[in-house]
Amino acid sequence: MKTAVVWFKTDLRLTDNETLVKAIAQNDTLIPVYCFDDFHFETTAFGFQKTGSFRARFLLESLADLDNRLRALGSGLLVVKGKPEIEIPKIVQQYKAHRVYAKREVAYEEKQTESLVQTALWKHQCELLTCSTSTLYHAEDLPFSIKDIPDVFTNFRKKTEKDAVIRKAFDQPTSIHSPEIPKLILPKLTELGLQEMKVDSRAVLQFKGGESEALKRVNHYFFETQYIAHYKETRNRMVGADYSSKFSAWLALGCIAPRYIYQELKKFESQFGANESTYWLVFELLWRDYFRFMMKKYQNKLFLKSGIQNKELPMTQFDRQVFEHWVDGKTGIDFVDANMIELKLTGFMSNRGRQNVASYLCNDLKLDWRYGAAYFEQQLIDYDVCSNWGNWAYLAGVGNDPRGNRYFNIEKQAADYDKNKVYRDLWLKQK
Repeated sequence: MKTAVVWFKTDLRLTDNETLVKAIAQNDTLIPVYCFDDFHFETTAFGFQKTGSFRARFLLESLADLDNRLRALGSGLLVVKGKPEIEIPKIVQQYKAHRVYAKREVAYEEKQTESLVQTALWKHQCELLTCSTSTLYHAEDLPFSIKDIPDVFTNFRKKTEKDAVIRKAFDQPTSIHSPEIPKLILPKLTELGLQEMKVDSRAVLQFKGGESEALKRVNHYFFETQYIAHYKETRNRMVGADYSSKFSAWLALGCIAPRYIYQELKKFESQFGANESTYWLVFELLWRDYFRFMMKKYQNKLFLKSGIQNKELPMTQFDRQVFEHWVDGKTGIDFVDANMIELKLTGFMSNRGRQNVASYLCNDLKLDWRYGAAYFEQQLIDYDVCSNWGNWAYLAGVGNDPRGNRYFNIEKQAADYDKNKVYRDLWLKQK
C-alpha cells in the first residue's frame, strides 16, 4: 500500500488542484494536511504581523470548508501547528508515507521553507513532489524561459496570448481513500496571537473563506447577475459588492484556481457573448501570472529597497509618526484617508485606492515603500506575496514599470473616481 501526504498551503481547493490529482493517481492512501506555520504569525522587521486578523479568519473559514469537502469524498483535513520542517516529517513517520505532494513555491521565504521540508524528508527516505498550481498559464507552456521573460508586462502579455495555450482545469476528484482522519479542531484567532475583528458594516463584501464560497461568487458574478459583462466600465468604482469581481481573496489562498475562472468565463462567453469586459478579466489574471513569474525570475530582489532595478530612490529619513498617520488615515488628504480607513476596518481596498495610497506614500511622503508593502501584507484579506510586493515595487519605481516613476495626482484621481464624494463621505463620517 502506497501512502502519501498532501500538504495543502495556498491551494485550499479540490477543483483544478493538480497536486491532489497526482497524489490520488500515484498512491493508494492519502493524508491531507495543513500546517499553521509559526513563522506566518510572527512580526516582521517592519513592525507588522505577517498575517493579520482579517486574513487569518478567512483562512480558518477556508480550512473548515476544505475539511467538509474532503470528508464528503471519504477523507478529511489533518491540522498541525509549528514549523513545517518538523511537523510534516512527524506525520510522514506516523502514517509511514513515502511521498509528500505540495504546491510549488516561487517566493523567497516560501522556497526556503520548502527546501527545509525537503531536506528533513530525505532523512526519512521520503520524497517531496511539487506541482505548479497557481497560474492561468503553466510556466512550462510560456513562449520563453523564466530568465528570458520580458520585464515589460505588455511584451509578456502579447507574446503569451499569441503563442501559449491555457490548459484545461482538472475536475474535482470523486473520492479519496484515507484512514480515519480525526475531527477537525482549528485554533482560535487568540491562539494565533491575533485579536477578533468585527468587520465594519460599510465593507464592500462580507468575505467568507472557502472553495464553496468562491464557486458561489463566480456563479453570482458571471451567471446570476452577468456583472462581468460591464466589468471594464465599473472596475474602477469604489463602493459596493459588484463593481469588480472580488475574486482576489479566494485566489490568494487558492480556494479557487484561475483556470477554473477562465473556463467559467468561456462558458459565459459562449452563452452571452464576449466583449471588452470579459477579456479584461483575463487581462487582470495575466497581471497576476506576470508578478508570479517575475518573482520566480528575480527572487528576493523584489523585497529590496532598490528593487529589480538596483535603483536608489530619493527618500526622506523614515519618520514613524508620518507613516502612522498614513496607516491611520490621518494624512489630511481625504481620498487617501478614506481608503486607509477602509483597509484598516475591513481588510480590503479597491485597486484604484491601492494605487493612490501607494503613490502618495512613495511620491508625496517619500517614505520607504517596503513599509507600505509590509502593512498591506498584514492587513489585506487578499494578500498575495507576488502581487503585493510586485505592485508596490512597480509603483515605487524600482519594479517593472517602464515609465519609472508612476505619480498619481490624488486630487484629480478623487475628482475622476469619487466625483460626488460618495466614497469619501462613507468612510470619513464618524460612525
